[in-house]
Amino acid sequence: MRPLVAALATAAVFATFAASAQDKAPAPVPAPQDKEAYRPGLGEIMALQQMRHIKLWFAGHDGNWPLADYEIGELKEGFDDVTEQLGGDIVEQHVGGPLVDLQRAVDGKNGAAFAAAFDSLSAGCNACHHTLDHPFIVIQRPIVLPYSNQVFTP
Repeated sequence: MRPLVAALATAAVFATFAASAQDKAPAPVPAPQDKEAYRPGLGEIMALQQMRHIKLWFAGHDGNWPLADYEIGELKEGFDDVTEQLGGDIVEQHVGGPLVDLQRAVDGKNGAAFAAAFDSLSAGCNACHHTLDHPFIVIQRPIVLPYSNQVFTP
């Protein structure tokens, strides 16, 4: 009889703990006090721009026009962020025209025009870097695709 009483007592203890654990909901994660607290710096934005530039090249080079179009849109958003940080129209002066030419080439599915406009964009990036006293940052056509987990062919 004692083993039965001990087993029932043990079961009751475990049942109490289980019920107690179920009654307690996890504590909610506190909401940030200031939703604008994190603002990426220019370096973080430009690192994303470089990634987009790489992806744009491989998409256009492989004739994946929907992906190239998407990456142009992402580059434009990133350049808007850069403009917000720098102020003025320095970004528009250097890459505005090449982005228009890239969009035209992608819309027309024109590989030769795409390559020329892409090189013009890269030159615009480098000119902007010179203007901002960062001539050591040189952008070129990517040689190696670092994104082996994404298909770039249409």
